[in-house]
Amino acid sequence: MNGPCEHIGEVADVAPSGEGCVECMAMGSRWVHLRMCMTCGHVGCCDSSPNRHATGHHQSTGHPIVQSYEPGETWWYCYLDENAFTNPDAPSFAHR
Repeated sequence: MNGPCEHIGEVADVAPSGEGCVECMAMGSRWVHLRMCMTCGHVGCCDSSPNRHATGHHQSTGHPIVQSYEPGETWWYCYLDENAFTNPDAPSFAHR
């Protein structure tokens, strides 16, 4: 993992949009892991999930950075730079 990217300035103080992938929950689908958009708080499923909603959210909005929404994980990913990095000050989430 690398250091933060140049898009770190787009990170906001966000609240998660839900306890799971918003789109998967609405359609009754499943997910593997969750990611939270650090620009708006959208919670979407990872690329290992059937619907890849976190990446879809990035593609439709241009929001660059997600944080893992898995309990105890503090890594972030910038889609624009294809850069994964850790953030020791990142919040840890607990969800279902």
